[in-house]
Amino acid sequence: MQLPAKPPGNMETHKPDFPLASSHPTLNGQKTAKSARDSFSAYNSKYLTVPQNRTSLHSSRINGAFEAPSCMESFSSSIINNYLDGTRGGAVDKASPSGMHFRDSKRKVDYVLAYHYRNRLARHPPGAGSPEPTRGSASSALVLNGGMGKGRAELPRLDDGRRAPREWPGLEVIELGPLDALEEEKRLQREEYERNLVEAGLEIEKDPENKSQGLSFVRIHAPWQVLSREAELLKIKMPTKKMYEITEEGGILKKLNEIWCKVTEPLQPQVPQQENTNMKSLSYPFSREKIYLYNIKDKDTFFDNATRSRIVREILKRTSTKARNSMGIGTLIANNVYDAAYPLHDGEYEGQNDDMNERKLLYREWARYGVFYKFQPIDLIRKYFGEKIGLYFAWLGLYTEFLIPSSVVGIIVFLYGCITIESDIPSKEMCDQRNAFTMCPLCDKFCDYWNLSSACATARASHLFDNPATVFFSIFMALWATMFLEQWKRLQMRLSYFWDLTGLEEEEEHPRPEYETKLLQKKLKNKNIRTENSNENEKEKLTWSDRMPGYAANFGLILFMIMLTFSAVFGVIVYRITTAAALSFSTNETTRSNVRVTVTATAVIINLVVILILDEIYGAVAKWLTEIEVPKTEKTFEERLILKAFLLKFVNSYAPIFYVAFFKGRFVGRPGHYVYVFDGYRMEECAPGGCLMELCIQLSIIMLGKQLIQNNLFEIGIPKLKKLFRKLKDERTEPKEMDTNQSKDPQQWDLDYILEPFTGLTPEYMEMIIQFGFVTLFVASFPLAPLFALLNNIIEVRLDAKKFVTELRRPDTVRAKDIGIWYNILSGIGKLSVIINAFVIAVTSDFIPRLMYQYAYSQNGTMHGFINHTLSYFNVSHLKAGTQPENSPFAQDVLFCRFKDYREPPWSQNQYEFSKQYWAVLSARLAFVILFQNLVMFLSVLVDWMIPDIPKGISEQIKKEKSVLVDFFLKEEHEKLKLIESFIARDKQRRKSGTKGERIRAASFCQFNRSQKSSFASFSSQHTEV
Repeated sequence: MQLPAKPPGNMETHKPDFPLASSHPTLNGQKTAKSARDSFSAYNSKYLTVPQNRTSLHSSRINGAFEAPSCMESFSSSIINNYLDGTRGGAVDKASPSGMHFRDSKRKVDYVLAYHYRNRLARHPPGAGSPEPTRGSASSALVLNGGMGKGRAELPRLDDGRRAPREWPGLEVIELGPLDALEEEKRLQREEYERNLVEAGLEIEKDPENKSQGLSFVRIHAPWQVLSREAELLKIKMPTKKMYEITEEGGILKKLNEIWCKVTEPLQPQVPQQENTNMKSLSYPFSREKIYLYNIKDKDTFFDNATRSRIVREILKRTSTKARNSMGIGTLIANNVYDAAYPLHDGEYEGQNDDMNERKLLYREWARYGVFYKFQPIDLIRKYFGEKIGLYFAWLGLYTEFLIPSSVVGIIVFLYGCITIESDIPSKEMCDQRNAFTMCPLCDKFCDYWNLSSACATARASHLFDNPATVFFSIFMALWATMFLEQWKRLQMRLSYFWDLTGLEEEEEHPRPEYETKLLQKKLKNKNIRTENSNENEKEKLTWSDRMPGYAANFGLILFMIMLTFSAVFGVIVYRITTAAALSFSTNETTRSNVRVTVTATAVIINLVVILILDEIYGAVAKWLTEIEVPKTEKTFEERLILKAFLLKFVNSYAPIFYVAFFKGRFVGRPGHYVYVFDGYRMEECAPGGCLMELCIQLSIIMLGKQLIQNNLFEIGIPKLKKLFRKLKDERTEPKEMDTNQSKDPQQWDLDYILEPFTGLTPEYMEMIIQFGFVTLFVASFPLAPLFALLNNIIEVRLDAKKFVTELRRPDTVRAKDIGIWYNILSGIGKLSVIINAFVIAVTSDFIPRLMYQYAYSQNGTMHGFINHTLSYFNVSHLKAGTQPENSPFAQDVLFCRFKDYREPPWSQNQYEFSKQYWAVLSARLAFVILFQNLVMFLSVLVDWMIPDIPKGISEQIKKEKSVLVDFFLKEEHEKLKLIESFIARDKQRRKSGTKGERIRAASFCQFNRSQKSSFASFSSQHTEV
């Protein structure tokens, strides 16, 4: 390590390595940090030379300017400290009363960086007093010795070859442990990064680190010059002075709209609205050259808080440091240099005496359960949280509104089943005890013959959902899904127009920290490109060969997870079979009579628990699999994560339902020739009334359980537990020391740090997409699904709102013109629902067999005799030995038993083979699937064609806005040209008047000159005469 030429007590004044600008002070952070790192690594991170008995010196930047050159000469660890340290500036200024500004109460805090620090304890020589925490001296020595001292001294070597520090007056040697070295490296990175932020034009305020360890905040303010520069680079649309009128359609639609507005006035949130809703400001990308176009009343409020934080975030993301080739705040947070980076909320959301702010307004009018009946203030949500979150809540609101008509139709279908249950002939025949349908045993040996009338309750309940109205409801829901997506496209376009998102270009995204780290490792491995040259990042990139291990791991693990889901479903099937067999052995009559209900209920609950557990596992696995793929940008990462998580959660949520709908009872066999699993356990059969009732139970319990437990309890409980855990962790790690600079009342950055960090909208969208699948995919078996989804969403909207306003840190505002890949997933589910509902009606329900019987086999065109028609005969003497019922009181009386299937009777030549009715019903089922699918697809395409994606009024307004913009530019340029011409004319006039005056002065001067010459000549002549 380089030592200073003179002891610190009488140091020479050195010229700093960095330039100082009077208007915009900057620091050359890279040179200083590099020299510090060189000296740090040269000494093997082992020893640190620190000046003793020296007041720690800080450079301060107050009101955007450094104090004095003397402060720069003694540069210390506090790179930019926006208020003086107590040792030099007296008492420390009080915190800003609002908690939203710097300590001068003028400059607004636009962004906050938080980090934990740990100060090293100085080791004193033997006999010295107790060690005291020292702050700032370490870095002072490092920066001073590494780059600011001109004199150099060679360190003597020890026996093992290491350099030993020379004895130097006023200096002591401190040995650094591994933790101290790591902490020192982090501090150096923070110093360099904050210097580079200052070079970018940002203004910074830091807390003094006056405890041995603790939490510290870096507050960032963007001045007008930075905001205007970045707004121009980011092409942020800002309102101009020009206002134009929005033309509305007249006629009956306008009257209906006015009536609707009057009726729904009590449901509107009480938020500030534009005075004249028929007028709209003309927006144009911000340009400093055309600043006269914009209506700038106050530069401090021209850019709102969300826009200011977005601009600062962009600077944070692209500002780099040389340490570890860090490329922005994301890398620094990933390397634990900083703990968090977030914009501030607009103040407290509770309290009666405080001034009203947007956060409090959102809480009162949106984020409380007491306002569940009100519409959402979408414009205010967008203004506070940004377009991406605004679009999510707009989509969720539209989806919830669309669930109202589908819920009404579903209730009507259910009531139709309740009303017609008494007139349903098949269920009557099944419940009629005079029809002695003796059924074959449900299990071997221990199960007896039983009467079909004992399943009367199941048959009557099945009719509630298995009736002709469910076919109509399936068609309705397919068209409903199409209309919902079309209406969303229209609403999305309307919001894009009013939010100035039309013509929004895809912004160039910064690479993810993980991608840059992988790229750096590749460079170091190849040793072809020097790591110091950051411009080579554009030329070098990860190839498919670099990603192949990640792709292979993805393919293998996703396949394994899908097989794990199928294994869980198979495990539940085995549980049902074995439990049913075990309960059949029971001597208790009640237990044996309720075997099917008990097994079904417990199996569904087990399925629900397994789904909830695997959902959490699959979410973590999908994230890990996406990370090892190393996507380049956040957008690519998010899309790949969504696809993986959706695939795994889709399979996990719907696999048990698919089994009940399409596989249960299909591979049972027949009496005398059953299919067995695990040596003696028969495959389970559907109930006598069919599998549709069991499908309904399965769907309802899984759907309601997921909504209640996962969507509500987990969303409320887990963030609170995380918050409590983080608070306890901070209290345990930080010693209880008095902080003289900490105000009694916590500031807004302290309150926001305690909140849960925002992790994205993927979980919110995912739970709604899975619910959309429950509503559309198997709606033929459960018409009440839209109703339960509606009730859940009424709570979900307020739950998500409360979470965003009160539980989460304020997210970074992200501009987005659509909901991205989620729309494609919704569209895919809508098309898949048509096929699945067609198969549910054709295969799972008895709709097709009933139609076939009524119109092809019934003698009088009614449903009388349908039950007898669907039951086949079996000769009990053909049962395999050892499978006959034991101790059966009916064994002597029963010659034939019945089972549900279309097979030839035992007296036929092809006994027990599939009958002609079986093949006729099967062909009718397939024909129905094809007909239903094509009919619904055609109607969906027709609806899609009839409803334009862009509302006519909006398309006209967009064209009008372009023409108004051109006229406005021409007018402003014309006025500008006239102004310039007037200046030129005035200047010419001044020149003319100036020229005329010069001529007069010149003429008088010439006349004076002539008179002088004549007088001189006369004087000469007079002198000559003399």
